[in-house]
Amino acid sequence: MTPLTATATTARERMQRAKDAARSIALLSDADKAAALHTVADAIDAAVDDIVAANAEDLERGRANGMSAGLQDRLRLDATRIAGLAAAVRDVAALPDPVGRVLDERELPTGVQLQKVSVPFGVVGAIYEARPNVTVDIAALALRSGNAVVLRGGSAAERSNAALVGVIRAALAERGIDPEAVQTVDDFGRDGARDLMQARGLVDVLVPRGSAQLIETVVSESLVPVIETGAGVVHIVLDSSAPLDWARDIVVNAKVQRPSVCNAVETVLVLADAAPRLVPPVVAALQAEGVTVHGDDTTRILADGVVAVTDDEYAVEHMSLDLSMRVVEDLDEALAHIRQYSTGHTESIITDDAERAERFLAEVDSAVVMANASTRFTDGGEFGFGAEVGISTQKLHARGPMGLSELTSTKWLARGAGQIRP
Repeated sequence: MTPLTATATTARERMQRAKDAARSIALLSDADKAAALHTVADAIDAAVDDIVAANAEDLERGRANGMSAGLQDRLRLDATRIAGLAAAVRDVAALPDPVGRVLDERELPTGVQLQKVSVPFGVVGAIYEARPNVTVDIAALALRSGNAVVLRGGSAAERSNAALVGVIRAALAERGIDPEAVQTVDDFGRDGARDLMQARGLVDVLVPRGSAQLIETVVSESLVPVIETGAGVVHIVLDSSAPLDWARDIVVNAKVQRPSVCNAVETVLVLADAAPRLVPPVVAALQAEGVTVHGDDTTRILADGVVAVTDDEYAVEHMSLDLSMRVVEDLDEALAHIRQYSTGHTESIITDDAERAERFLAEVDSAVVMANASTRFTDGGEFGFGAEVGISTQKLHARGPMGLSELTSTKWLARGAGQIRP
């Protein structure tokens, strides 16, 4: 593997190397970028044993330090997940080049020709925790969009991330592409994260992914422009007309399939006139999958084995097999609850009433709003992006799952023939 540190002795030196490499990465052709990513994917497949071994060290250390089951699930890499990472890289390689798209063009009265085109940011930074898949996803998306990348993946996944970054750098070198375009500052610990947040002028944009605390720290302390991703306090509303099979299957899928991820449902709101019909079977289906349901008084009357919920829990992203449930009087009360507790990530309504579905889609102000679908669909891969940088809950530049186009900016090109401004 290509050494991670080379002769760079500080985090800022590595970021400078990324900035220097960004110039050549930005000029790579569509074919060169796609070919490089196929080489990266092949290298990941070939290194599966080394990656699993490195990940096992991280998992063992995490268990010894009392890491939660949810974070262990996010951290874990096995052969199947690693094959999925390689497949995602190939999917990204197959996407259209986002660089050089003509977004606007016009001719001025003077005859000057204007074009607005998409261009790479330059250097993309990422701070995340216990998610080695993010190392591959962001590196692949950054390279496909002509950017260099600086990664801070956290101490919990340090061995896994080091193995993956080493594989990626070696694959780039094999293609004759500057491996300094992919950097990690993990081995500098918290100092590396702080240096990355302070690297205005070296890093063009920073994306945090992780806990609400991590995201808030990056947003509050970074001097580099931040694309804010958000914690996922995700809601599903079971409307009066919700078909039982849809309600049961969607809620179970949204909670159980991967409870540790940000698009897993955390709170289910049930309209009062449907509660006697829906609450008992939905709770039973959740409990059969090992979910602990935290419910209000009405929920606890309607279903056995429900523990009492507190108002504070409605604001919690559990990242575990725990779910809050509340019976609300009507759709207005459900919408008010979402406005109070939502993090603006994803909300869904289950209903057989088209008018109510459209009202929900129109009134809920989150990055992704759904009707009659599992919140687990909020994902760059599911949206056809190949992978995702993160899921933005802000409203500037990017919102929702972020793919290639969200890693580009724009510039205006002006072509004249000696004109001066009159």
